Amino acid sequence: MSKILVIAEHLDGKLNSATARAVSAAAAVKPEGIDVLVLADSVAALAAEAAKIDGVSRVLTVERAENAHPLAAVLAPQIAKAATGYSHVFAPSTTFGKDVTPRVAALLGVAQVSDVMSMEGSHSFKRPIYAGNAIVTVEAEPSHTVVATIRTASWPAAATGANNAPVETLDFDVALPSHTRYIGLQSGKSDRPDLQSASKVVSGGRGVGSKENFDIIFKLADKLGAAVGASRAAVDAGYVPSDLQVGQTGKIIAPELYMAIGISGAIQHLTGIKDAGTIVAINKDGEAPIFEVADFGLVGDLFKLIPELEQALG
Repeated sequence: MSKILVIAEHLDGKLNSATARAVSAAAAVKPEGIDVLVLADSVAALAAEAAKIDGVSRVLTVERAENAHPLAAVLAPQIAKAATGYSHVFAPSTTFGKDVTPRVAALLGVAQVSDVMSMEGSHSFKRPIYAGNAIVTVEAEPSHTVVATIRTASWPAAATGANNAPVETLDFDVALPSHTRYIGLQSGKSDRPDLQSASKVVSGGRGVGSKENFDIIFKLADKLGAAVGASRAAVDAGYVPSDLQVGQTGKIIAPELYMAIGISGAIQHLTGIKDAGTIVAINKDGEAPIFEVADFGLVGDLFKLIPELEQALG
């Protein structure tokens, strides 16, 4: 039987919703048990939060001062040690997961499976390739531990609140590297919803025209209570910072509503919104590729259509 270890992602004392999505993916394997591993310098609150996620059998904790910051070089040896006896090790396919999981796979001497979007069996997975243009089925060797990152946009977050999994402390001696040290974290702060977990997202592209013009996107997002995103073209042009980029080289998202404004719809961008619920496109070019995937489309000048849309919203 399969036994899965899910690596918890957290920041500022709170679990990232990606952890619950990784638990959903683990549940799809129908394993004997799903344990969540929390590594931090203070684990109590995080462990209590993880214990409430439905489907979690146990929460395992490693509390060390060295775990105050998510340094892959420091966390990977501990995860590899904790993985003993598990058939699978899952982590979200986020910046955190993409950083730490390859090191874990290397320490365990296995090849990593990336961006798992569905389970075909306990050791058979589907994942996107070629910027999402094709889906490949990957067969992992059953005799080896499966180390995989989970494409969080493809999985719903496991429900939270009904469970009360036991919390256990792991005590093992692992030599940690000293050649990597934490310097600082630079991240954008916003009162708007988080881009990767928001149910509604309004994105602007090159067609918005300038950094100043991008205010029209922010205002519409605020009206809708939505997060703000952008195409790579808008980011490269300096309209908005890179942490708002949606697409193959940005964030992969799955909101219930996605509004693409002034975005042509290059394949790299479409990869990032593949799992969105309803897609609304506004573009002056009626032949733009974005209209091929949009559920609703408006052809026209965004600077005329958006004010009209805001007025209709009341």
